Amino acid sequence: MEASQFKSDQYVRYCPGCGDHAICMALQKAMAQVGVPTHETVVISGIGCSSRMPHYLNTYGFNTIHGRGGAIATGVKTAHPELSVWQMTGDGDCLAIGGNHFIHEIRRNVDLNICLFNNRIYGLTKGQYSPTSPKGFVSKSSPFGTVERPFIPAELVLGARGTFYARTLDVDMPTTVDCMVQAQKHKGASVIECLVNCVIFNNGTHDWITNRDSRAERTIMLKHGEKMLFGANKDKGLALDYSQGLMPRLIVVAADDQRVLVHDAKEADPTLHRMLALMGQERYLDTTHDGQGDDLPIALGVIRDVEAESYDQAVNNQIKEVQEKSKVKTFDELLQTLEHWEIN
Repeated sequence: MEASQFKSDQYVRYCPGCGDHAICMALQKAMAQVGVPTHETVVISGIGCSSRMPHYLNTYGFNTIHGRGGAIATGVKTAHPELSVWQMTGDGDCLAIGGNHFIHEIRRNVDLNICLFNNRIYGLTKGQYSPTSPKGFVSKSSPFGTVERPFIPAELVLGARGTFYARTLDVDMPTTVDCMVQAQKHKGASVIECLVNCVIFNNGTHDWITNRDSRAERTIMLKHGEKMLFGANKDKGLALDYSQGLMPRLIVVAADDQRVLVHDAKEADPTLHRMLALMGQERYLDTTHDGQGDDLPIALGVIRDVEAESYDQAVNNQIKEVQEKSKVKTFDELLQTLEHWEIN
């Protein structure tokens, strides 16, 4: 299939320079690679810039109310498990008013592909701080700097027992497409955190890691089955250090060090996945963006991809089991077992 088949006839109304443009294009490319027909694909969203996405895709779609995309997406997938269901959401829509729905769709492991656009600001409502804005962040709703501690989306996903988590940048189209394709292949709740730039209200929020001159040193691209190497010359690697206390910690070593780890996204134990997902985050949340302190890079790509029974699969299996044991197979048959009469 071609990406053009997934483009709608609507004008894309994102601001020039907005990172959402890139995610929209990546999504169209990923859907084409996956090959699920447009009439078997559904895109659900809440409210926000990211949530305009159903308008720009030639698929079935539903632009719901603020924070409720997860609830509607769960219903669609449970009622029609044969469909490919995508949820488009932002750090405000998903982690604030929609936070409860978000953690429970992950906990239930509903077979959804959830694209979480994180620009660390409320863009559509004109520049208030969001649940992912760093402490001290100055915005229209925090003129003296927010005093709140932010969510780290990866921590929230893994804390809710997530089975799939990936992180990507709006400026890295190939990685974004690959993460989306892998998310579709995964049977369960797949969360892709897309770090996007809001050129109007929070321009440059991810520059510290998206800048071409420093990206290779400050990020690491994780690929299942490959060594964890990074740096402009791939001369650095990640290893576990057991020398300080009972708990190991991740350290940077030379690429030829025998301790360099091989990424295993399929490992059921989330301990290392959590360490990988959280490394560099405290430095990243520093509002000065000076990169001082911890020299660990920020992980990109598919960090966790573990199989487990999905909610929609479990519900439909249960229905089939009950139907097989019951004389009543359908709702209409149930009505026929009750007292009824006709009025002429």
